[in-house]
Amino acid sequence: MGVPEKLAERMSMAEQHEYLRAKFSRRNMIRGGAVTLGAVAGGAFVPGAVAQAATPTRATAPSAEKVDGALVAPFGRHLAYGNDPRTEITVSWQVPTAVKKPFIRIGAHPWDLSRKIEAEVRTLYTPAGVGASGDHTQYYLHARLTHLRPGKTYYYGVGHAGFDPAAPHLLGTLGTFTTAPDRAEPFTFTAFGDEGVGYHGLANDALLLGQNPAFHLHAGDIAYADPSGAGKTEDTGFDSRIWDQFLAQTETVAKQVPWMPAYGNHDMEAWYSPNGYGGEEARWSLPDNGPDAKNLPGVYSFVYGNTAVISLDANDISFEIPANLGISGGTQTKWLEGQLKKFRASRDVDFVVVFFHHCAYCTSTAHASEGGVRQEWVPLFEKYTVDLVINGHNHQYERTDVIKGNAVSKKLPIGGTAYPETEGVVYVTAGAAGRSLYAFTAPDSYEGNEHEVDSVASFINLKDGKQNETVAWSRVRYLNYSFLRVDVTPASKGRLTTLTVRGIAETGAEVDRFTVARRAK
Repeated sequence: MGVPEKLAERMSMAEQHEYLRAKFSRRNMIRGGAVTLGAVAGGAFVPGAVAQAATPTRATAPSAEKVDGALVAPFGRHLAYGNDPRTEITVSWQVPTAVKKPFIRIGAHPWDLSRKIEAEVRTLYTPAGVGASGDHTQYYLHARLTHLRPGKTYYYGVGHAGFDPAAPHLLGTLGTFTTAPDRAEPFTFTAFGDEGVGYHGLANDALLLGQNPAFHLHAGDIAYADPSGAGKTEDTGFDSRIWDQFLAQTETVAKQVPWMPAYGNHDMEAWYSPNGYGGEEARWSLPDNGPDAKNLPGVYSFVYGNTAVISLDANDISFEIPANLGISGGTQTKWLEGQLKKFRASRDVDFVVVFFHHCAYCTSTAHASEGGVRQEWVPLFEKYTVDLVINGHNHQYERTDVIKGNAVSKKLPIGGTAYPETEGVVYVTAGAAGRSLYAFTAPDSYEGNEHEVDSVASFINLKDGKQNETVAWSRVRYLNYSFLRVDVTPASKGRLTTLTVRGIAETGAEVDRFTVARRAK
């Protein structure tokens, strides 16, 4: 029931969207429920908070039946920072059917959850005939909390009419989160890309908690509900229900660790909106400080301690998978430079970490390197001495030497130290979170199993197609499931502050380690 092939050939994505919307309009789609943004005041909260109204993001089919709320349990809780991680957190979750009066309770202690805030409802309707989804409605709920205290742990519970997490028999459903501190302190964050649903993603999630991360970065291709990944309505195999499984799988971590995604090619679900992100906007509530929240909802930045983090949407500049190529009209790259300039000028920011999906530098036999990234963003990374770039897309672990001017400026062996202020940028592909693995043309080379080679045969995706290249910058290659751990150690002004970066295998073993150092401001 997608767009007919002959029509699709001469229709833009926006036109295809309008076609589908008109086709399904007879299904009595209506706007979603009432929406509020929650802000809390008093006690553990900063005074002066005000509740604000927001707009539903999706249309939905009406619920066909009324279900006793006491029989419906929330699931799939996941956290995200607001624009200021010191004072803003959004708690998101899912329910399997429509509920009345959804809310969140929050307090400084598990026995004090008297503050009750209405939740925003975002419903997502997938008609039968769109992939393998069947006629499926998903109900996502969000509570944006503002005016929180920096560096403080809060307890929360989510519920609705008939299901109150403050009830004694439901106290086991409570979760916690901790806001960012208002000063530079040591902390850890984790990162990976290309997770999906399955044993290996679950195993990596279990290891993440043991790292005690302040937050987690997901570098795109999140759940793989769309296995084709071309960003087109004729993609086959799409199943919106995969998201139910994914959010349940990650809840153990994401209910207490802010889960900050960038969007990859498998996250462009073309049936919901012209840019493919309508589904993502229903499921996630991310910072809205990017250049174009409507077209690029996965582009944003935040600061935690002495480290600035920037999430980008490489679909906008991808030659390899061009469904959204040029969607920002250049505004994303202009915004990126503005952010880099701002953070480098800030007295409070030492490190700048950038993450996105498509790889700037990778030697995988599947996707390898993206020429659009090298063309548009790599010069800015070098100009503003970005400290670490994290990518997914290629399902393996690979780490470069220090790169400047598209060449090795310094070899960076396992255990080595890079100084980006003078030497260049280090790129890490951490795309082995859970999906099936790809391959290298060169042998694996990782901690305890080093096989150094002078050059590696690879290719880069350009506007006119693939171009072969032989590279010297591939330093660490590990073809198994893994994730990234980064430990940030601040320092007093003028002394060396460090990022210690480790590749951690699904077994818990360390496969890579290096340090990024610069003088603290």
